[in-house]
Amino acid sequence: MYKPPKKWEWNKENGGKFSKINRPISGSTFERDLPIGKHKLQLYSQGTPNGVKITILLEELLELNIQEADYDAWLIEISKGDQFSSGFVKANPNSKIPTLVDYTNDKPIYVFESGSILLYLAEKFNNFLPLENELKVECMNWLFWQISSAPYLGGGFGHFYNYAPEKLEYPIDRFAMETKRQLDLLNKHLENKNFICGDQYTISDIAIWSWYGQLTLGKLYSAAEFLDVSSYKNVLKWAENINLRPAVRRGKIVNKVSGNPSYQLRERHSSDDFKKINL
Repeated sequence: MYKPPKKWEWNKENGGKFSKINRPISGSTFERDLPIGKHKLQLYSQGTPNGVKITILLEELLELNIQEADYDAWLIEISKGDQFSSGFVKANPNSKIPTLVDYTNDKPIYVFESGSILLYLAEKFNNFLPLENELKVECMNWLFWQISSAPYLGGGFGHFYNYAPEKLEYPIDRFAMETKRQLDLLNKHLENKNFICGDQYTISDIAIWSWYGQLTLGKLYSAAEFLDVSSYKNVLKWAENINLRPAVRRGKIVNKVSGNPSYQLRERHSSDDFKKINL
């Protein structure tokens, strides 16, 4: 049994998939500028659940023929430590993906944290955010619910079930219970609803689908059977319907480096890039 010392010190790798890059200090570890493409919006990301939130929203905006939402998506491979470059840290001192830089005006705007980016883009382009105050509050409630709840799913359940150097019963049971509670909450909320906010598809759907929708569709942690995700019928129906949206089918493969290589678009600079892939 592990006995914690009086004072924790960083003197060894902690094991697991990301042990080579985890560290208890912030800041850059090497000098490299971020690349800049031809569009006003520059996204630096990887196709994780947090990353695809942004590419899905951008593709949804382009689906509405909002050409100002066109973007370059540069791959930041977090397992290789790309997020610790001096250029990335300048844009996002927290060294986490996704990070957006908006060059629309003379002075670039740096936007980080996925929820902040979703809200920034929804307000900038006046779409996927309800105008009516009551619905907007509901959208915000569920957007921030996802942001506060997903760490239990990803950093909690996902880590101990899929990435930790050994499988331990206590943390897996602890976080599986919370993940299933969250799925049950969503399942009850989606009863007789097409989307999180009723009949209106919003950034709260995009944020929640990227984590819980993909989980229910069996795309996260190879845990569909373990969590019995098919029992959450309302969540599954909602997830399947959103998965059929053309913008979602495009956005979920951008900056992707895992899974089937045939459905990975490592970088995206034009809508023509999707012609390489049979969606």
